[in-house]
Amino acid sequence: MRIGSSIALIAIGAILAFAIAPGVIPFVDQVLIGYILMAVGALGLIVSLIMASSERRRIVEHQGPDTVVEHRDRRHREI
Repeated sequence: MRIGSSIALIAIGAILAFAIAPGVIPFVDQVLIGYILMAVGALGLIVSLIMASSERRRIVEHQGPDTVVEHRDRRHREI
């Protein structure tokens, strides 16, 4: 789950919990579903922010006109 989808879940959950009158959808407690969606979105946002901050970048050093040294962390992944 990425940051955008987490924010979308929080927004959809807030709409269900606060903006729509209860009882519009029969046999469904939409307020509870809204709270659940907001909790899942918040958890996904926290996890995605932690994973984004722990990902290391590659470091490129130019030691001479023809020499380039590249360092990568073990956690680096190619996309």
